[in-house]
Amino acid sequence: MTWLTEVASETQITHRQRLWLYVLAVCVMVFLVLPTVIVVPMSFSASQYLEFPPSEWSLRWYLSYLSSSSWTGATQTSILTALGTVVVTTPLALAAACGLSRAKHGINRVIFLVLISPMMIPVILIAIGVFYAYVQLKMVNTLPGLILAHSVHALPVALIVLAAAFKNEDRALEMAARNLGASRLQAFFSVILPRIKFSIVTAALLSFLSSFDEVIISLFVSGGQNATLTREMFNALRDQIDPTIAAISTLMILVSSTLLILSQFSRNK
Repeated sequence: MTWLTEVASETQITHRQRLWLYVLAVCVMVFLVLPTVIVVPMSFSASQYLEFPPSEWSLRWYLSYLSSSSWTGATQTSILTALGTVVVTTPLALAAACGLSRAKHGINRVIFLVLISPMMIPVILIAIGVFYAYVQLKMVNTLPGLILAHSVHALPVALIVLAAAFKNEDRALEMAARNLGASRLQAFFSVILPRIKFSIVTAALLSFLSSFDEVIISLFVSGGQNATLTREMFNALRDQIDPTIAAISTLMILVSSTLLILSQFSRNK
C-alpha cells in the first residue's frame, strides 16, 4: 500500500486524496453492472417466473426462445434492420465527416449541428414525427421504413466518431499523394481510408448496436411480420412476465460484448 503514502509535490494529488473518487467510480460500476449480474442467472432458471437466485438451473427459456417462431422472426427483423442501418449510415457519416473536415466556411458547424440534432431531440418526438410521415407514405410496418428511421437515429453517433477521426488526420499525407500524381479519390482510398479504418469499424458497430437496441422508434413504425426483437420484448413485459426475456437479454449482452471485443481486435491489425 505504499502507493497511498507516496510523497507528492505541491502540484500533485496523492492516491489517498483521490480515494473518494476511486470509491465513487467503483460504486457507479457496480450500479451499472448489477442489472446484468441479476439478469444472466435468471435466464438459466427452471422456474415459470423470474427468480433470483434460481432454485433450479435449466436451459428451458433458451430452448423456448429458439423454438418460438415469433421470437426468431423478430430477431431476424432486428438483425436485417441493424445491417441495413449500417449500410445506410456508415457511408453517409463518412461522406459528411469528410466534407465537413475540408469545408472552409463557418456554416459547416451549423451543418454539423443539424446532422447530430437527432441525438439532442427526445426520441419520442422523432418517433411521432416519423410515424405521421410514414402514414402518409404508407411505410409503417415496412422493413425499408424501419431502416431509414433507425438510420436517422444512428447517424449522429457515427458522424461524431468519424468527424473526430478526420480532425486528427494529417492532411499532409493526402497532399503528398496528390503531388505524386494521385487523384483526390485515389488519395482518399489509398491514404486516408486505411488510416481511419478503425474509426469506420467503430462507427459501423455503434450504428448496428444503436439500431439493434432501439425500442421507442420501433414501437411506432414496426409491427406484424416486421416487428423487431425489442418491440416484442416490450410487449411481453407489458402483457406478461415471461422468463424468455431474460434469456434474450443475456444473448443480446453476449452479442454486444462480442462485437465490442472484435472491434478492439480490429484496432490492432
